[in-house]
Amino acid sequence: MAGAQPFLALVGPTASGKSEAAVALTGRLDAEIVSVDSMLVYRGMDVGTAKPTPAERARIPHHLVDVAEPEEAFSVARYQQLARTVVEDLDARGHRVLLVGGSGLYFRAIVDELEFPATDPDAREELWAEAEVLGPDRLHRRLEELDPAAAARIEPTNVRRTVRALEVSAVTGRPFSSYAARWERYPDERVRAAGIDVPRDVLARRIEARVQAMVDTGLLDEVRELLDRGLFGWLTASRAIGYAEFAGHLRGEMTLAEATAETVRRTRELARRQMVWFRRDPRIRWFAAGERGAIDLVDELTEYLHGD
Repeated sequence: MAGAQPFLALVGPTASGKSEAAVALTGRLDAEIVSVDSMLVYRGMDVGTAKPTPAERARIPHHLVDVAEPEEAFSVARYQQLARTVVEDLDARGHRVLLVGGSGLYFRAIVDELEFPATDPDAREELWAEAEVLGPDRLHRRLEELDPAAAARIEPTNVRRTVRALEVSAVTGRPFSSYAARWERYPDERVRAAGIDVPRDVLARRIEARVQAMVDTGLLDEVRELLDRGLFGWLTASRAIGYAEFAGHLRGEMTLAEATAETVRRTRELARRQMVWFRRDPRIRWFAAGERGAIDLVDELTEYLHGD
């Protein structure tokens, strides 16, 4: 997809300041932002995803944002199809692609054109129901019997990936691990990527501040509107960090303080998983950030991404 030039990318954990830095980088790189964030695709989920503001998006194009309704089943395969169209358009207009976000799977879907097997919403919903009843360990043991190679790469507590692996086996008749051959290859010519590395204690403070800011700027109203639309079922959007917790608060299942604390905890866990994912990619050059995050690194990032 990338054409003659490699993709440019700014990746790293949530709350590391990527979005703010990316806006500053676009003019310097003659690039447009292509989001690699699995939650920014949903319309109406703005506060809880720290989505770029309308003003920022009016000033700097942000692609692959607001391309699906929360009630839609949205897959990485669909994302990949949309991304190909966006990249072709940017290439035709002579603009560089700046990939920005923390979803490692979406990042590699664009950069490395990974193969994604078909999905089946009915099979997936049934597996999620089983996970609720039987628990993640029982589901993971079933995967160990069907596809030991996939099970070895998926933590027993990661229900989402376990469900996906079992779904693929059921739908395609092939083990999930059989699709992984290209996943171990990282062609250098595909991308020039910068990663933001924030000390754990600093990132924890930034996450806490971000979650509190979301509460202060309308997250409860946003979740209430989604609840009124009946959008909290099995779909991926309904399990988004923050939305599930604050929906529970509005239903009287937990206090506001408990919902806030659980959102912070899950966000910190997400940041840890994001770093584990991105650390596996040897093409990413890491830049150390401080309390203000990536915004203080714009000059260094510009120099590196320019290739000078």
